[in-house]
Amino acid sequence: MTLRAEAYSFDSFETASIEELRELQLARLRSMLARAYERVAHYRRKFDAAGVHPNDLRSLADLSKFPLTSKEDLRQNYPFGMFAVPMDSIVRVHASSGTTGQPTVVGYTQGDIRTWAGLIARSIRAAGGKPGDKIHVAYGYGLFTGGLGLHYGAEQLGCTVIPVGGGFTERQVQLITDFKPDIIAVTPSYLLAIADEFDRRGIDARKTSLRIAICGAEPWTDGMRDEIERRMGLQAVNIYGLSEVIGPGVGQEYVADKDGLTIWEDHFLPEIIDPDTGKSLPDGEEGELVFTSLTKEAMPIIRYRTRDLTRLLPGTGRAMRRIERIKGRSDDMLIIRGVNVFPSQIEGVLANIPEFAPHYILEVTRPGQLDELDVLVETRTPAAPHTEAALARQAEHMIKALVGVTSTVRAMPPGGIERSQGKARRVIDKRPKG
Repeated sequence: MTLRAEAYSFDSFETASIEELRELQLARLRSMLARAYERVAHYRRKFDAAGVHPNDLRSLADLSKFPLTSKEDLRQNYPFGMFAVPMDSIVRVHASSGTTGQPTVVGYTQGDIRTWAGLIARSIRAAGGKPGDKIHVAYGYGLFTGGLGLHYGAEQLGCTVIPVGGGFTERQVQLITDFKPDIIAVTPSYLLAIADEFDRRGIDARKTSLRIAICGAEPWTDGMRDEIERRMGLQAVNIYGLSEVIGPGVGQEYVADKDGLTIWEDHFLPEIIDPDTGKSLPDGEEGELVFTSLTKEAMPIIRYRTRDLTRLLPGTGRAMRRIERIKGRSDDMLIIRGVNVFPSQIEGVLANIPEFAPHYILEVTRPGQLDELDVLVETRTPAAPHTEAALARQAEHMIKALVGVTSTVRAMPPGGIERSQGKARRVIDKRPKG
């Protein structure tokens, strides 16, 4: 199946020259730095400590003089310390799970929502979508920003939105069969699970109405793309974003090219840094992706460390640059079925069950199409099998409720977890690589 590139209508920013784009970025960056310094105490303190002032920015390269922002900065300013507007201007707030330390919080003004919706509309168009298409949104609506982001933009583009969320795979198949959507927005691993359900029912998934899959929220390979396209008979393209920057729609892959994510540089300025030193790296070198927001009102983000490892590449026929497919992360965060999970989050849950000792291991596998998380944890004292089973069920429920991921917990007897001789090995990732 092929899609005609001419079906896509570029907007003015997408067709801007490099000179026009850089001029726009510099003007917006100057305004954003000044806004962050004047309205967010955290940035004022950070800038002052680094000996820089917004007036020191004379070129885009000068941004490297300004301090980086981390997820920990957001946690330390919980709940609303990173906001640059009064609360009566905030129309939406999202909060991540926070079992050890504070959650990370992001907020939006009405203007931010309009910007976000416009970027998603642009992303859907780049993916091959058009007004009048029906889009089946299988991203989670309650899990931070994924489902809602796609929802806003699809409606703005003029699509018919079918808000489904994740899970209930049998119902997903029924609605795809009955409602006949043109597009599905979903994690790539869950799309393969949907394909399995089609097979189980004896339905040829290649003959559904779906022609486009907008996949994101987790790393995926070209091999997985090939399998999705082969089994589903559609075009699968990548979308990128993170809530701290705005949500999905920071970057999008064009269906006509499928050569990496184009970053919407009129709203987000990307950099690559050395993850160990924080030093800025030139385009083409692999390192950690960093973003500065250029237009956000509620919550400016200056040089935010995504922890995603990639490279910046020239645009394909346009000024906006691309990023290579994400190679991995520079920290220990796990992405399980599209959910961001830190070992410390699991640790925080286990610590709230007094019968468990502070010895645990997380095992991540992918026996089929979906990731599975096994949590092995010791009891403090020997326990009967039925007691171990009850504790495991309690932990599974708490991990699902507080972290947002399904797990299988196995209670081990004292001494059942191998002791480390140095830095503890908390994660055993057995998922296939490449």
